[in-house]
Amino acid sequence: MYGDEATVDRILTGLGDTWAIVGLSTNERRPAFGVAQVLRRFGKRIVPVHPKAETVHGERGYATLTDIPFPVDVVDVFVNSQLAGPVADEAVRIGAGAVWFQLGVVDEAAYDRVRAAGLEMVMDRCPAIELRAPKYRQ
Repeated sequence: MYGDEATVDRILTGLGDTWAIVGLSTNERRPAFGVAQVLRRFGKRIVPVHPKAETVHGERGYATLTDIPFPVDVVDVFVNSQLAGPVADEAVRIGAGAVWFQLGVVDEAAYDRVRAAGLEMVMDRCPAIELRAPKYRQ
């Protein structure tokens, strides 16, 4: 398991509310679009990160994590596993507090690098599903 319950809880409640969502675009059919909506309902500020740098849910988009001109607490990754490692490395470089790889996104070497750098990390889980747990709905 890559992200025990305590880690999930720390990321969802204790690290801050600015979430950069890598792979978020205006395509409403993509899972990132719906997950961003759920995160917003739970008080998170979402920051779209996509090569097109589109505005999504009223939030300005950026082409890369390094283009974001303010601190990011969590980097939520919606790219495929082969591309996820470099995103995780970029999250470390910008000083994010945590990296979250979505369902189906697995890169064990990236997980080890992120944890070695001192960041929290969850892999192969969805924060929108986790936030629906009764303990987060108060």
